[in-house]
Amino acid sequence: MTVVVIVAVIVVMAVLIGFSLRRRATSDGVDSFRRQIDALSPEARKPTVERVKSAERPETDKVVDAADDADGAPDRNGDDAS
Repeated sequence: MTVVVIVAVIVVMAVLIGFSLRRRATSDGVDSFRRQIDALSPEARKPTVERVKSAERPETDKVVDAADDADGAPDRNGDDAS
């Protein structure tokens, strides 16, 4: 009789653990979705956009400096060197 009780307790514990894991996985999916949506907001993107813009500026200056001639002639793209 004690064997049946032990088996029943193990089965009940397994079922409870299974339900708790299943519920947690569902809420994690919802939380993940919410985080992804929040990441698309302009406020969340602002630091990244600013970082990309600041990283692009020095590279653009280097390209312009390399394309300029000493006499101020237009570069290969036809842009004015001034």
